[in-house]
Amino acid sequence: MARCTARRLNVLYLDTGAMYRALAYLALQTRTDVDNGAALARLAVLMSIAVALDFSAPLGFRIFAGGDELDERKLQSNEVTAIVSTVAAHAEVRAAMVDAQRRIAQAGPVVMAGRDIGTVVLPDAPVKIFLTASVPARIARRRAQFEAAGVDIDAHRLGEEIEERDRLDRTRAISPLAPAPDAHIIDSSEITASQVVDEICAIVAGV
Repeated sequence: MARCTARRLNVLYLDTGAMYRALAYLALQTRTDVDNGAALARLAVLMSIAVALDFSAPLGFRIFAGGDELDERKLQSNEVTAIVSTVAAHAEVRAAMVDAQRRIAQAGPVVMAGRDIGTVVLPDAPVKIFLTASVPARIARRRAQFEAAGVDIDAHRLGEEIEERDRLDRTRAISPLAPAPDAHIIDSSEITASQVVDEICAIVAGV
């Protein structure tokens, strides 16, 4: 939905979660301890996680780690999903990622998707959207996303992972998941993606 909104507004798009997933992928490949924030931050620098904004790419942008482009199958693998919240919880990791994300925003208008954009990364953004949905709705959507990427996933296991990731993100000490005080909250459980985009674009038009 963020990508569609960016297309509708004709601005750049970035899913910041992919940056944390790229680091989680690197941690698995290099057997870096996911509980060691300093080691993970060093890994991000040494292996050079980079983003190239590109509407024509399957993700809407291209992401590289260690010089190699990572596709959606790698970023959305079960192994990466299982550790990404742990990786993203470290202060050293978030500091490095936030700095990179702010540099992207300074380059021009962007629709930036992530769990701490309105509260931490871009607290002065003119429009902040906190998009939510019920767990059953999210399971159905994630399964469709995984299937499109060629990844098999069990619905029960996926539900447990979604709830656990939410719990970890809400209770982490650094940048916990929460809506910004001035965010527009949209519950997408019972409406289509297109309707969500319409609502977001209407909010932008009114600013």
